[in-house]
Amino acid sequence: MDSDPDIRRERKALPSLTGVRFFAALLVFFIHALQPIGPVDHSGPVNPFGDKDVADGLYTFFGPAGFLGVSFFFLLSGFVITWSVKPGERLTAYWRRRIVKIFPNHLVMWTLALGLFAYAYTSVTTGFLSLFLVNSWVNALDVQMSVNAPSWSLCAEMLFYLSFPLLLHFVRKIPVRRLYWWAAGMIAGMIGVGLVTTYVITDSPSNPMIPLSPSQMWFNYTLPPTRMFEFVLGMLLARIVLAGRWPKIGAVPVIALVAAGYVAAIYVPAPYNFVATTAIPFSVAIASLAAADVRGANTRLQGPVMQWLGNVSFGFYLAQGVVIFWGRQALLGNGTFSTPVAILVMLGMFAATLLAGWMLYTFVEMPAMRRWSRPRPRPLPAPAPRAEESPGLVSVPREAAGTAAGTAGPEPAVRP
Repeated sequence: MDSDPDIRRERKALPSLTGVRFFAALLVFFIHALQPIGPVDHSGPVNPFGDKDVADGLYTFFGPAGFLGVSFFFLLSGFVITWSVKPGERLTAYWRRRIVKIFPNHLVMWTLALGLFAYAYTSVTTGFLSLFLVNSWVNALDVQMSVNAPSWSLCAEMLFYLSFPLLLHFVRKIPVRRLYWWAAGMIAGMIGVGLVTTYVITDSPSNPMIPLSPSQMWFNYTLPPTRMFEFVLGMLLARIVLAGRWPKIGAVPVIALVAAGYVAAIYVPAPYNFVATTAIPFSVAIASLAAADVRGANTRLQGPVMQWLGNVSFGFYLAQGVVIFWGRQALLGNGTFSTPVAILVMLGMFAATLLAGWMLYTFVEMPAMRRWSRPRPRPLPAPAPRAEESPGLVSVPREAAGTAAGTAGPEPAVRP
C-alpha cells in the first residue's frame, strides 16, 4: 500500500483531530440523554426535564446532533485511516490493527448490555448478528439497534475497514487536480441517497420516534453501503491535505460554517439533514484542523485535556447505550425533575458515561492494542555450530571463520 507519492510523504501527527473527536461523541450524548421515550424501558423518558417546554426545546435543538455526530465520525475515519497508512504494510497487519481497535470495546459493552437487559428480548440470531457487527444490514429496526444500540455504526466501520485497501487503490489513481471534483461527487452521492430515500423507498409505516419510515431510516442511515460516501470523502480530503492543496482557513470562519451547518440541519427536512447538510462544513473543519497541525499552528485542541477526551471518546460513545438507556431509568426510574435538578441528572449521566469511556480505554482498548495489534516478532535463527577440527578434515582458522560468519550473517527478520 505504498505506490502513491502523496501517501509516501512524511505525515505529521494530527493531535487536533484526536481532540475534536470528543465533540462529535458529545453531540451523540446529548440526543441520547434527551430521548422522550426510553429505548430500553418504553414506559418513560430518558429526558430528565419535567418542564415540557424546556424538554421539547432541548430535544428540538439537539434533534440532529446524533445523526451529525455519527456522520462526523465517518468522515474522520476516512481521513485518519488514509493519513496513517504505513508504506509496505501487509493487508493482514492493517486489518488486525483496525479490528483490535474496535472489537474488544464492542465485545465488553455487548456482553454488559446483553447481561443487564437485552437478554429479555433478543433472539439468538439477532444477538449473533449484533456480536459480529452485521446487524445493520438487516431491514428491521429492532435488529439494527439490538443489544448495545450505539454499536450499529460499527457495522459501517467494519465495511469500510474491509474495503479500504481496494478503495485506496482507486483513490490513489485520481490526479491531484481532480480531487476536489471527486469530493464534490461524494457530496452529490449523499444527496442522491436522500433523493432515493424520499422518492423510491416506501414512507410507511410511520414511526413517532424517527422522522422517516423504518425502511427509509434503514436505507438512508444504518445500511452500511450508503454511508461509504462519507468514508471516501474523508479519504479524498486526506489526499488533498497531503498534496498541499488545502487553503489556509482561520478558526472563526470554520466555526461559523460548522455552526451554520448545524442550524440548517435543525430546519432542513429529513433525510437531508442527516448527512448532506453538514458534509461541507464538517469537511472544511477536518481538513483545516489537519492542515493547521501540519503547519504547527495552535488549534487549542492539542492540549493534554483534549487529547485525553479524544482518546476516551470511542469508549464514551460506545458506553452510552448501557449508561444512558439503561442506567438512568434503572437508578432513577421514569421520573422527571425540575430544571436545576434535571441539569444535575444530565451532569451525572455525562460523568458516568465519561468514566465508563475512560475505563474502556484504559483497561480494554489500550491493553488489547498492546497485546494484539501487532504480530509477534519472529525469532532470529540460531547461529550454525562451528565445525570442530578432526582428522581428515581441513580446519578453518578462527579468523577466517569469523570473517565468513560476518559476511553471511543471520537472515534479517522480515518486517510484518
